[in-house]
Amino acid sequence: MSIEYTVRCDDPAAHEFLVEMEAPLAGEEALVLRLPTWIPGSYLIREFARHLLEFEAEAVLADGSPRPLAATKIDKCSWRIVPPRGACALRCRYRVWAFDASVREAWLDTGRGFFNGTSLFLRLEGRSGEEHRVRLLPPSDPRCAGWKVATALEPAEGTAFWSFGDYRAPDYDALIDAPVLMGPLEFVEFRAGGVPHTVALIGHAEPFDWVRLAADLTAICTSAQELFGEVPFARYLFLLTLTDEGYGGLEHGESAALLAARRDLPWPGMGAPSDEYVRLLGLFSHEYFHAWVVKRLKPAAFTPYDLFAENYTRLLWLFEGWTSYYDDLLLVRAGVIDADRYLGLLAKTATQVLTTPGRLRQSLAEASFDAWIKFYRPDENSANATVSYYAKGALLALALDLQLRERGASLDALLRALWERYGRSGEGMGEEAPFAVLHEMAGSRLARWLERMVQGTEDPPLAALLRRFGVQWREIAAALPDTGLRFERDSMRVAAVRRASPAEGAGIAPRDELVAIDRLKATPAQWESVLRRRGAGARVPVHAFREGRLYEAVLELAPPALERVELALAPRPTAQQRKRLNSWLRLAAP
Repeated sequence: MSIEYTVRCDDPAAHEFLVEMEAPLAGEEALVLRLPTWIPGSYLIREFARHLLEFEAEAVLADGSPRPLAATKIDKCSWRIVPPRGACALRCRYRVWAFDASVREAWLDTGRGFFNGTSLFLRLEGRSGEEHRVRLLPPSDPRCAGWKVATALEPAEGTAFWSFGDYRAPDYDALIDAPVLMGPLEFVEFRAGGVPHTVALIGHAEPFDWVRLAADLTAICTSAQELFGEVPFARYLFLLTLTDEGYGGLEHGESAALLAARRDLPWPGMGAPSDEYVRLLGLFSHEYFHAWVVKRLKPAAFTPYDLFAENYTRLLWLFEGWTSYYDDLLLVRAGVIDADRYLGLLAKTATQVLTTPGRLRQSLAEASFDAWIKFYRPDENSANATVSYYAKGALLALALDLQLRERGASLDALLRALWERYGRSGEGMGEEAPFAVLHEMAGSRLARWLERMVQGTEDPPLAALLRRFGVQWREIAAALPDTGLRFERDSMRVAAVRRASPAEGAGIAPRDELVAIDRLKATPAQWESVLRRRGAGARVPVHAFREGRLYEAVLELAPPALERVELALAPRPTAQQRKRLNSWLRLAAP
């Protein structure tokens, strides 16, 4: 017996999937159906049930006839149903509004369809361990003729890959861990480590160099496999949706959903990779790395996932931060970018962190724990109060890796040790595990240092560490005096005010709109002109509106703040520096 779902998309212009669920019964007195409130990999309660419409239920009696049933909603995402005595099956029908263009929910129009199981599939409580099947029916709309299907779900008997038809999963968790993309798909196929990989993509407008994309992804995926020493899946699928300005990704056990801009693809005849293409490759690399780290090597708090409440962990600095370190590192190790390009990417991450004052107020452990209420809900004060466990976690991984390499070890080796102990078996990793395994590998001093860095707010000593690997660190100040103000794009409306800055001291607040600067009309060009002419230490009168009332303030300009970090290879490295650098980045020795 299996629990079966049928998904129809007959009216894509209405942006609604029609779902029918049928489950065999064995004398149950009451049933509870629930729709998850969040999707693993994106740590925010998203309330998918808000998009569920027209819920109906019926019992299938022994003679095959249906009997309507009352479905009582008992909380925001759950329904209770009492079947009649002798009923053979429960059948439910409902619609799901699908107009979220991200990788986290569901989308349907005449151009494409996409969904995650967490948005569409109700879970029958007490029966989630049973086999689940899905029948995907093609849209009848003639505008959707020729649509194909891509999913990591296993095709059932009689269904070919990339086709509408029947698919199966061993249990509910596997069902919702395999998103579905449908539409006029194209496919890029390659093998890495002997394992077939496919990119199913939709939405590109111009010709692209699919041969180069396949070759670069082969190198990147092979580099990831070599790091861990094994491949935990028989095939892998990238679902790539291309739009005007999209960007994002979400990992799954044997697939990843990606969203990117059309211009990110490599074009025929492209020489050195464009910045956009490098960003796209980094996205592929990041989500692919998660097939090991997060999907299999995961926090104990995620084993099993509670899909109806927050799952708290203080380890996202490792699971997301270390992944963010390796996503670009694998690009240079795979040879798709050179060392200079890689250092430029590192410098951008360092700039992001060092220009965020919240890094001095929130620890990485706190940032991980509070992801549910802070990271995915940024506001005007986020930069002052929080730090990204992605970006600072990546810098901490770098600092740890360099120190381990000076001791004859590496972060690669530490990660493999964690994989062998907790990932291969699927056993969840406790919050003390990384420190304990690091203690075994490199001693108590480095383990205590890592714990202090995770629990505290100090910056990792990257300038000194990188110098020992032949990399120069430079901090470049801005060209203009500092005010602590950040404006909304192409306007004089205040987006954010940096803590302890001249703007905060002057009483300027987010959402204020500057209308005059030094008694002249406020425009972005006039703002820059005044700052350039007056210089640090000058007192500049400004007028602004707040909630419709005009006020006057005086800004005392501060010396220029940090604008960016620059990293470059030392022009004359020592033999030891060259050896360390080549080992770290897997460069060919000169």
